[in-house]
Amino acid sequence: MPESKEPDGAIAPTGAGGAMDLAATEGSTLDKAPEGPGGTGPSAPARSLWSDAWRELRRNPVFIISGLIIVFLVVISIWPSLIASGNPLDCDLANAQKSSSSGHPFGFNGQGCDVYTRTVYGARASVTVGVCATLGVAILGSVLGGLAGFFGGFWDAILSRITDVFFAIPVVLGGLVLLSVVTSNTVWPVIGFMVLLGWPQLSRIARGSVITAKQNDYVQAARALGASNSRMLLRHIAPNAVAPVIVVATIALGTYIALEATLSYLGVGLKPPTVSWGIDISAASQYIRNAPHMLLWPAGALAITVLAFIMLGDAVRDALDPKLR
Repeated sequence: MPESKEPDGAIAPTGAGGAMDLAATEGSTLDKAPEGPGGTGPSAPARSLWSDAWRELRRNPVFIISGLIIVFLVVISIWPSLIASGNPLDCDLANAQKSSSSGHPFGFNGQGCDVYTRTVYGARASVTVGVCATLGVAILGSVLGGLAGFFGGFWDAILSRITDVFFAIPVVLGGLVLLSVVTSNTVWPVIGFMVLLGWPQLSRIARGSVITAKQNDYVQAARALGASNSRMLLRHIAPNAVAPVIVVATIALGTYIALEATLSYLGVGLKPPTVSWGIDISAASQYIRNAPHMLLWPAGALAITVLAFIMLGDAVRDALDPKLR
């Protein structure tokens, strides 16, 4: 009988049955899998948690929408004159409580100031307080919590008791007590207060994340090879323990913006002549029946801002948590 010829590149039957032939064929298919960022071949680049997270975020409409809103808020916070040509402190009592008109789409407040201009300029104070407070809380809480979780023992016990004391202080009541004696018109006393009462939450998150990360095999291997504590913290533990801190800090940023507005509404946060959404909401509350537009626009801007940061935090959490995919 004439011998059958196998085509080039084909796998000859083994004679041991279809199972082994199929396994060999599958192995050849895997070897020829496409290479590159989305490939699964042997020479495809390794995919990290951060690259997977970025890939998930780019396909998440919640992240895209919230990101665009936040970028817009940051831009008008830095350059409010791009969309508002007036001065938020220019007021005319003759225009007090007037509704929208040509050139003044949001109307005027009780002092005759343009509500649109004040709403645009109010983003600067609120975003500045939120970003600076979040950075301060994240840095202080991560350092203290990370060190306590890594070294444990006496320092861990001390930090736990200190955080218990801070958790027992109501935030709004603490703000009323601490900020009532401050006469500065700048944002720094409010930022300092938020950092003072906000770091315990981030420290506990960082502590638990570091305790989990230091038990991994690669950390134990680095310790066995004689790596110093600083090297293990900076090179092996911190990059793998920072994801929960980023998620909580992103969500907390919106909370701090809302807290600043609450304290300003109560009269102990930012103070005039600083332009703030909380100050405008407080001033408009007594005119809500006669001129609801004075309250509607700054309150709406505040709600959209807080919602955007919370949505961003939720999207980042879903992308960084493999269990949610």
